[in-house]
Formats: sequence, C-alpha cells, structure tokens
Amino acid sequence: MGPRLQAVWQRLRDAAATVVVGMEEPFQQMAIALFSRGHVLVEGVPGTGKTLTAKTLARLVGGDFGRIQFTPDIMPSDVVGTSVFDLATNSFHVRTGPIFAQILLVDEINRAPAKTQAALLEGMEERQVTIEGQTFRLPSPFLVAATQNPVEYEGTYPLPEAQLDRFQFKVLVDYPTADEEVDVLRRHRDGGDPHNLVDSLPAVVSAADVEVMQREAARVRIDDAVLRYITEIGRASRQSPDLVLGASPRASVAVMRGAQVLALMEGRDFVIPDDVKALVPPAYRHRIILKPEAEIQGVTPDDAVARILAGLEVPR
Repeated sequence: MGPRLQAVWQRLRDAAATVVVGMEEPFQQMAIALFSRGHVLVEGVPGTGKTLTAKTLARLVGGDFGRIQFTPDIMPSDVVGTSVFDLATNSFHVRTGPIFAQILLVDEINRAPAKTQAALLEGMEERQVTIEGQTFRLPSPFLVAATQNPVEYEGTYPLPEAQLDRFQFKVLVDYPTADEEVDVLRRHRDGGDPHNLVDSLPAVVSAADVEVMQREAARVRIDDAVLRYITEIGRASRQSPDLVLGASPRASVAVMRGAQVLALMEGRDFVIPDDVKALVPPAYRHRIILKPEAEIQGVTPDDAVARILAGLEVPR
C-alpha cells in the first residue's frame, strides 16, 4: 500500500510547487484531509494563496472545483440549491447549488449567517443535502476548504465550537519568507499567471483513484500503544492548566485518520508516534479554548499543544 500513495504524494507536491510558492505544509494538510475524508478550515490574511492552493489540489486530483464567496446576505439555497419552476414543462425541478463539487472552497465562512453555515456543515458531515424535501448525495471525493481572515472580525458570525469540531484540521497560512516572496514576484515579472498555470496542469490521479486510496488509508495498521498515545493526548488537553476546553474524541479520530494517510505518504503501512505528533497541532488548534490568563501571557493554541505533547511519554 505504502509506495502507491507515497509516489502519488510526491507527484502532487512537485506539481503544486510549480504553481504555489512556500505552501508545502498547508498543501500537505489539505491533501491529508482529502485522503482521510475530512475538511479543512484555512486561516490566513488575504493574498497569501489560499484559493490558489485549493484550486491546484482540485486540478491535480481530477476533481470538480467549486467556490462560494460567503457574505452576510447569502442564503442556504445559494449553497445547496433550490426548486425552480420550468415554464416549458409547467413543473418544478431542482437546480443544485455550488456545494455539488468535489473540492469546494468557501471564502470567509464566518461572514455568512448561522443558518447558511449550518446548511454547509450538514453537507460536510452527512455528505448529502436536502432540497425541498428531497435528499441528494454529494459527489465523492468531497473536501470543503473554508477560509477565514484572522484579523478582521467586524460584521462576522464566528463559528461556534460544535461547528468548528466538524473540521478535521485548521490550516494556518502565513506570509511567505523573503526568498519565497521574491520568487513570487519573479514569476509575475516573467509573465506567469498562476491561475493559467493551474488550468494547464494535468491531473496526477483521478477522483476514482482518490477513493481507492481513501480506503487503503483506512486500513493502515495502527497499534494499540499508538491509539493509547492519541487518547492520552486528548485526555491531557482536558486537564491542561492553559485550557478552558480540551479536545473532543472527534479530535482523536481526526488525528488517527490523518496519521494513517501521513504514514502512507512516508511509504509505511503502519503509524508511528511521529505521525501523530505532526498532526496534533492542526487537529487541535481550532478545538481547544485558552484560559484568559494564558491568552494574556501570550500563549497560543499551538504553544498549549506543544506543552501537552512535551509532558507525555512517547510509546516505543
């Protein structure tokens, strides 16, 4: 099993690097979520390549790409679809919405009201939507990459904890390094349009291949000692002096499923503790809540996670 996804990941990574600069970690976390049937919340300031990265992944896996710009006046029907009257046939028929894509980018998810967020999150969890009493299955594979701006919260509807818990990972997109930014400028100076480059990329795998690899990843061996380690991390987060709210059991499942994919990407058919440690920060950072005193001291969610990991014995 290992070499197949390992080879696919190497090709995905190399192809993505021709389009997006300095985004290997966010791109890998999106790919891990795709292969483990999860979704990602992507946080970063505008202009750092979030949309381009999601579009690149969709192109490389041969998937349909959809994009929705969330605004305060967007309605659930704008996401899932609605029933439309056809004058020619004198009857109603369902017109499906943009959620019917294999990779869906939702820009600024926290700008939409709660009922629209709920319509999206139902589709994420159930892999189906209901329109006028009819149930429609969403395409497979299905990945939602929802973005939010970390510095502008005026006029937004922050996602409650129960909805944040539906995302497998919170992916952080930072500014590029100086050398990476020079590389971006050089590409634009030389006439390169990244969106044209994406459109010209050949698919590395098909959507059907992705489904096969999702099933392979779910069968990757994970020993009881590693399962207990994942559990101990979750329990330690619920007792952490830095946190008001620790990670849920769903967070432990998110780590486990992601670690199975990461093992395959590394060419192994079994999970090791390092796979777990690599994915605890993105799986936890949106699920845990810091105590006010920890925030005042400048502690970040990732700092709290690092302290939890440092205090636990790693299985041999």
